[in-house]
Amino acid sequence: HGDLSTVVKVGVQFGLCGGAIYQLGSKEHHDRYLADIVTLDLPGCFAMTESGHGSDVQSLETTATYDAETEEWVIHTPTPSARKDYIGNAATHGRIAAVFAQLYTQGEGHGVHCFMVPIRDDRGRPCPGVTIEDCGHKIGLNGVDNGRLTFDKVRVPGNALLNRFGDVAADGTYSSPIENETKRFFTMLGTLVQGRISVSGGAISATKNALTIAIRYGLSRRQFSPPDSRTEVLLLDYLVHQRRLLPKLATAYALSAVQQMLVKGLHDSAGNPDFPDRDRRKLETHAAGVKALSTWHASETIQTCREACGGVGYLSENRLGQLKADTDVFATFEGDNTVLLQLVAKELLTDYRDEFGELDTLGTIRFVADQAFDVVVERTAGRQLIQTLIDALPGRDEDTNVRNRGWHLALFTYREEHIIDGLARRLRNGIEGGEDPFEVFNRSQDQVLLAARAHMDRIVLDEFVTAIEAVEDEESRHLLDLLCDLHALSIIERERAWFLEHGRITGARAKAVIAGVNELCAELRPHARTLVDAFRIPDEVLLAPIGVAPEETPSGS
Repeated sequence: HGDLSTVVKVGVQFGLCGGAIYQLGSKEHHDRYLADIVTLDLPGCFAMTESGHGSDVQSLETTATYDAETEEWVIHTPTPSARKDYIGNAATHGRIAAVFAQLYTQGEGHGVHCFMVPIRDDRGRPCPGVTIEDCGHKIGLNGVDNGRLTFDKVRVPGNALLNRFGDVAADGTYSSPIENETKRFFTMLGTLVQGRISVSGGAISATKNALTIAIRYGLSRRQFSPPDSRTEVLLLDYLVHQRRLLPKLATAYALSAVQQMLVKGLHDSAGNPDFPDRDRRKLETHAAGVKALSTWHASETIQTCREACGGVGYLSENRLGQLKADTDVFATFEGDNTVLLQLVAKELLTDYRDEFGELDTLGTIRFVADQAFDVVVERTAGRQLIQTLIDALPGRDEDTNVRNRGWHLALFTYREEHIIDGLARRLRNGIEGGEDPFEVFNRSQDQVLLAARAHMDRIVLDEFVTAIEAVEDEESRHLLDLLCDLHALSIIERERAWFLEHGRITGARAKAVIAGVNELCAELRPHARTLVDAFRIPDEVLLAPIGVAPEETPSGS
């Protein structure tokens, strides 16, 4: 919790620049750079995005050409579109940049690699051949010095290459432990996982701040009185107000659970050569998906909280406007959310992203519909718990309470399986029919995004259920159970048209889901203050006068 500009600058310094050195460099690079990165003696940047290419990293234009005579790299910006753009820490503080560029040696290109390039000297002046510009005022995050970098044949030593996955000998001979260039590229991009996890954490934190402000305000602000009373009603005693805020509170708790899973996975995988490749790919996929879901949820929730606070929510002193402005870019930096969901969907359909990324190997992908879902459902201990809950269901939906956890899990699983099956069949039929693979995929992007969203919705629910199972305190578990039910039913309500269209629920069942959401909101209303207080955001950090509310007023009083 705190200032998001500071959070982003810290993330750039340690998560991105430091992370690139740690993940892509050798021990030599670790020894040379990491201590100074950690102490801030060497402020760093992460120079990947270019004016012409952001999401399409494989098409970056900056070049790094090896000069065997001097054993140096020549870093160059060949076109205006190759300019590094929106680079955090570049405009003011950065002294070194992790620059992603196309590697050329002995007249051959070997794809995108990362190079450590000094951009300022010890006195803060641009290094020879380096041009630095400020991106200017932004919608938000103006405490971050985003800048532009241009390189005019800048020479750096041969050991500037972070060479864990690709190296060049003194004579210019290229070598790599990963022969396939596309697979090597995606392995290198794995360094982004830490940044994406950091962004989702920041988004969830901002969401919690906004919900704390809005819910505390809703527990102090009164408006309108019943005909038989002079006492005006608290905002949070209105069902419509509960529906605006409490389902989003439930989802914030659910996203916190899956975020903890990602952080643990990142910790377990960091520096661990024995961490299974399949688990590493799963971590990268889930980090991309959670980043998309959590940042979209933040934008939607903060706007809802702003509206729920009326005019005072529009005042700068109550921070909702600043939270909205600062998190707006979260949907596109560290990966555009729509592109990230496409990455999630591709991973669902194949074991290796590079196979699908080529798009001319679609015929080799396992598109057999009855196999597709087995690829994506993790056979973990947590999943065994989920399956046990599903197996305990009665035979018919109508015989099951809408709050039944197994029923929620079964619906989420069915939706994911059905959408993935449909996507697999559509792609397979198009390819087998002789159509251009790129056009087949492009025409199927609506289904691609649906598959990714359905998968991530299930993952979030699975992790929330698994996390609750480990809670021993009965009162805490009861509240978390209510939140989990509300989160699940809110998504089923949101997707009820799909479930009705595919015959998975009846009209009567859909109405029961709506009623279930209303009932859960009413049950959680007395605990709303407790649930936001549990975020433990100090008032001096929250810094919103309407968020420092008096003690909760009981419902209906």
